[in-house]
Amino acid sequence: MRSMKLAAGLALASTLAAAAPAAEAGCLTGAAVGGVAGHLAGHHAVLGAVAGCAVGHHMAVMKKRRERAARMAGRNGGPPPHP
Repeated sequence: MRSMKLAAGLALASTLAAAAPAAEAGCLTGAAVGGVAGHLAGHHAVLGAVAGCAVGHHMAVMKKRRERAARMAGRNGGPPPHP
């Protein structure tokens, strides 16, 4: 029963993440992963979800910035940005 609830929660989170705007997508995905990891690490699901949201949002913003910089470098004819 517990694994069915976990699977349903992950399916719901992935559906919400796909339907959410880009700024929220990182948060929802990170919160789902962090919540599961926190739960498995000693019943700290809420703390894991909060931390996962922050990390997921940060990673989504950084990815968006890298993609924008790569597009701008291609337009200007300059070298691609250094990672």
